[in-house]
Amino acid sequence: MEDLSHLRQSYEKSELSDAGLPEFPFELFAKWFNELRDFGKEPEINAMTLSTIGIDGYPKARVVLLKSFDDSGFVFFSNYESEKGQAMELEPKVCLSFFWPSMERQVIIKGSVSKIDDAESEAYFHSRPRGSQLGALASNQSLPVESRHKLDDRLKTLESEFEGRQIPKPEYWGGYKVQPESMEFWQGRANRMHDRILYVIEDGDWKQIRLQP
Repeated sequence: MEDLSHLRQSYEKSELSDAGLPEFPFELFAKWFNELRDFGKEPEINAMTLSTIGIDGYPKARVVLLKSFDDSGFVFFSNYESEKGQAMELEPKVCLSFFWPSMERQVIIKGSVSKIDDAESEAYFHSRPRGSQLGALASNQSLPVESRHKLDDRLKTLESEFEGRQIPKPEYWGGYKVQPESMEFWQGRANRMHDRILYVIEDGDWKQIRLQP
């Protein structure tokens, strides 16, 4: 077994004090997100890990891209018939997590997921590059395929079929919104004495709790 015990670093870039914490977690998320965007050291600041309970009973995590957020929730897009789509249909409780190492921060969001309005999905679909639109048509996401060659041929066929034409959004493709029930903000600190602030919904209002590291 390879020994990795020497791989460590001290987190000392910032702190998350009780003073000045916003009443609502979305304000803090927006502040952190904008700071990351201005800092400019994360290649994809909207990359997040989506964890679901699979139809086989196992949890599964994968990275997806956040496409919008406000105080009603966090939106991403996917194939509804994919493995994660089927998992969310079966169990709509999910977890989103962001890790931003350049500022030694994490955000962990737990909540319920639901499909967004189809008109919103349609508008976003047609804002994507044509290659991405065609990719959504070409791939039966999560299903086995004979070879990469088969996928590439399917994409080339679709490129010819829709040359000069608008590409229709597949019925099986669209957006999801995660409505949070809890949001935890983690700021790395020295000596592993990290700051952890948890926002939870209680009786319709957000409550703040400081957790031990």
